[in-house]
This record gives sequence, C-alpha cells and structure tokens, in this order.
Amino acid sequence: MELTVAITGASGAIYGYRTLIQLAASGAVERINLILSETALTVIRVELGADLRDANGRRINEWLGLPLESKLIQLHRLDNLAAPPSSGSHPQAGMIIAPCSMGTLGAIASGAGTNLIHRAADVTLKEGRTLVLVPREAPYNAIHLENMLKLVRAGARIIPASPAFYHRPQTIEELVDHLVYRILDQFGIPHSQRTRWGGA
Repeated sequence: MELTVAITGASGAIYGYRTLIQLAASGAVERINLILSETALTVIRVELGADLRDANGRRINEWLGLPLESKLIQLHRLDNLAAPPSSGSHPQAGMIIAPCSMGTLGAIASGAGTNLIHRAADVTLKEGRTLVLVPREAPYNAIHLENMLKLVRAGARIIPASPAFYHRPQTIEELVDHLVYRILDQFGIPHSQRTRWGGA
C-alpha cells in the first residue's frame, strides 16, 4: 500500500508524528509520500523539539527512529507540483492530513489549492480514494463547519482530534495513538487492538 501523509501548521504535530510511526510499524505500507507545510515545520519545532528545516530523507528517518537508509518515506517539497501525489495516474490508497489546519481544509474545500498538499488532496477526492482530515481547532466557527460538510459530501472523512478516555490512557502517547488507530482503521491497516471498545 502507498499513502500520502501531510502535516500542516495546526497545533497537534504529534498526531502526524505518531501516524507516521504507526504506519511504518504496520508492515502494510510500502511507501509514504510525506509533505510538510512551512508552518508545520515551526509547530514541529515548538511542540516536538525537532528542527526539520532543510531536512532530507535521512533526517526524517532519524526523527522517526527508522533505519537511516530506509526508503519507506519519500519527502516531497511543498512547491513540487510535479511530485507523484499530484497526479491521479499515480496509484495509491489515499491521503492523511494530520493535523489539518483550517486554512488547508478551506483551500481543499474551495478547490483552489496552491501547493502540493492541496493538489494531492484534490487528486485523492477526484479519484475516489480515501482522504482523511484531522482538524485540531476549538471552537469551530460556521465557516469551518461548512467547509467540513462540503468535504464530507465530496467523499472526505473528518476525524477531529477529539481524545477518548474509555481505554484509560496513562500517557499523552496512549491518548494520541487511540486517534491514530482510528485513522489507520480507515485504510484497513492493522494495529494494536488495546484501545478498541469491547463493551461494558
């Protein structure tokens, strides 16, 4: 399976980080096309303490704890509209944007994108592939909600970064991973079952 993962400039960079780690560990994903927005680089530095400016594949692998020579993750420049995810003829299962800023969500909803994240999401929708958006904002205003409704009607899946607590998380990582597992479920990707609801 091949997927595109984008991290944008909303707070919650840990959701993108943990999604990448879980995808890499799943054994079901052969290639991840990674796109980072400019603001995401700032948020990653502030929230996770990682400086990914001018990062290359080895630096991304180091950040994620992967072997330095791993080819699993292919990093694409935000302005590279000739990258594989920008074309519908390039086969892949879909795309995840985690976290998804409201600016990114609005650009996708309008169909007036200006960068590779917007274009890849538009291609995902037009090809009928799975597009998962993870907004992290509070409160939502009417524009946010209207844009989300428009995208759901176009085929996107909205998974807000709303934590669950029935699995009694003891760490932030356990809290985040519960949401990440919900993202993986959208693609049928195997993961730990420990946070699944089993009834009361």
